[in-house]
Amino acid sequence: MTIHNLGDQNSVLNQFISEIRDVQIQKDPMRFRRNIERIGEVLGYEFSKELLYSSKNIETPLGNKSMYLSQDQVVICSILRAGLPLHQGLLNYFDAAENAFISAYRKHENDENDFEVVVDYFAAPSLEGKVLVLTDPMLATGRTLENVLKGLKDHGTPKQIHIVSVIGSQQGIDFVQSVFPAQTHLWIAAVDPELNARGYIIPGIGDAGDLAYGEKL
Repeated sequence: MTIHNLGDQNSVLNQFISEIRDVQIQKDPMRFRRNIERIGEVLGYEFSKELLYSSKNIETPLGNKSMYLSQDQVVICSILRAGLPLHQGLLNYFDAAENAFISAYRKHENDENDFEVVVDYFAAPSLEGKVLVLTDPMLATGRTLENVLKGLKDHGTPKQIHIVSVIGSQQGIDFVQSVFPAQTHLWIAAVDPELNARGYIIPGIGDAGDLAYGEKL
């Protein structure tokens, strides 16, 4: 797997990441969602450089201009509900993208630290020959992405697989690298060193879904 860690270089992305981490700024859900969306736009721009381009003639009011445009059909697949702002950020740049959604959550038995990933809902177009973009804002253990990959097998073989995440743990990245095809690309804005006993990224940001849409029962 090819890992593109945009956090390795200083850019405006630092501002967006710092704001989603800040416990005071996190109190504004709208700002939190918008920052995740903007991070998705930055990652989407970088990811677009890996697509296939070909020349197309564009007629302007004063002449013609040859432009290189992407010929790939992109399918953006997001994990509900935390993945929605990141999904929107990518859609802002990929106008013609098809969309897929999957509901996957951690089920803790008797509030123990161990958990299983449960998939309740899944809807996707055919992936055959297309560029699949999996969005998961918090790449913690990597087990959710593993289950998503298994769920997609009946929808065809994509031409390429790209994972787009905001923050990941090194442990989760290592796990994803072990279960995804070698040609997979990971686009990520920050990598944190560890997980706590319940599988949350440290220092991370907390629960992205709750911060974006409110606490759940």
